[in-house]
Amino acid sequence: MGHGGDVIAELTADHEEVEQLFAKIQGLPSGDPRRKNLADQVTMELVRHSVAEESYLYPAVREHMPNGDALADKELQDHAEAERTMKELESCAADDPQFDELMMRLMNEIRSHVADEENNLFPRFREACPADMMNELGDKVRKAKKMAPTRPHPSAPDTPPANKILAPGMGLVDRMRDAMTGRGKD
Repeated sequence: MGHGGDVIAELTADHEEVEQLFAKIQGLPSGDPRRKNLADQVTMELVRHSVAEESYLYPAVREHMPNGDALADKELQDHAEAERTMKELESCAADDPQFDELMMRLMNEIRSHVADEENNLFPRFREACPADMMNELGDKVRKAKKMAPTRPHPSAPDTPPANKILAPGMGLVDRMRDAMTGRGKD
């Protein structure tokens, strides 16, 4: 969850971690209950990652990049679609007929989003921002992920200041629920 480095290194490491979880899911047979546990882990990582991006990366994109508002809005739209899919997936057991369909949809949404960020947004953002700002954003993203929710909340605000105010409280409740249920544990 916290990898170190500047904001792009941190977020790219998150992308790699999620892709490894996707590979584990794909390596298990359909209906295997371990797939649900892995899907919960994916959701937890993606929600924390998304909240951190929405709180710090996208506001910086808006401020420092040409056409930053449009770029950030597109990324937020990608997050909203994936969050709706994760919300649907949350209530499915591994042997539910919809589980595989929803999991494939989520993988496609996330892989497309990651490719767009890593091939387009991140290189342009690195050019637009000084190294000290990139490092500072990396620290802020790591801190945000520690406090962020672990469950999808599609109706929650996704832009500052409301997301920065509400996310820690939702995160606390989510982590308590996860601890009580054992959600996301190996």
